[in-house]
Amino acid sequence: MDVGERIKFLRAKVDISQNALAEKAGVSQTHLRRVELGEADITIGHLQLICDALGISLKDFFNVSENVEEATAMSNLTPRQKNLLIEFLKSL
Repeated sequence: MDVGERIKFLRAKVDISQNALAEKAGVSQTHLRRVELGEADITIGHLQLICDALGISLKDFFNVSENVEEATAMSNLTPRQKNLLIEFLKSL
């Protein structure tokens, strides 16, 4: 997952629009859109502003699970389904 995809993922996770994040971080919405699309690079300074607006540290930003698809699939489960899955895995 590249930086733009990670921003988009984290932005969706906290349910904030691209425009709202850009405004909160004090960066251009056009530039943020281009970064998310992989059309532009981002400075560490702007990335820090975005992380601050998302309420995370740079360390958290780069702490990506090896199995992002599995984590995403788990987040789509209901609490009951998660408990059943956990119980199943414990039984193995």
